[in-house]
Amino acid sequence: MLFSLTAVVGCGRNAGLDAVERLVRSEYPQVRQLSTDSLAAWLESPTQDDPLLLDVRTAEEYAVSHLPGAQRVAPEAERFTFLENVPHDAPIVTYCSIGYRSSALTARLQEAGYTNVMNLEGSIFAWANEGRPVYRGREVVDQVHPYNRRWGLLLKPSLRADVASVDGDGGAAS
Repeated sequence: MLFSLTAVVGCGRNAGLDAVERLVRSEYPQVRQLSTDSLAAWLESPTQDDPLLLDVRTAEEYAVSHLPGAQRVAPEAERFTFLENVPHDAPIVTYCSIGYRSSALTARLQEAGYTNVMNLEGSIFAWANEGRPVYRGREVVDQVHPYNRRWGLLLKPSLRADVASVDGDGGAAS
């Protein structure tokens, strides 16, 4: 799957994100995908409770920017102690850079009995590319961690954070 995903990065930003979204949906057919438009409307609705937003990226990625009020969760999380006081039917929206890591977490949450969990399709890259706000703490910023140089091509150039520890193809350098 990862090879297929990296192959689509060269397609251009919009075509590349569209191809990534199709691949994620095919890999995780059981995961409900929520559009960025739907999440934006949900967050702006005065009549609906906001969902719990889970940022499924590394601490370094989260530190650059995140969605408002998002809680960071390690991509490899298997134990869900951070949800111990959250009802299993509470609305939960996961996201990462493009939607692969967050779809994987969503699938694990579904297996653990969470019934109202969904993935933000296109994740933070799509959200930011559409001009929606990202935050560092409470401050609106205009940068997103590119994950790596290749995946960063799916972000508008003006949004790519200049992160010294990003390597050529495998994510943040160790």
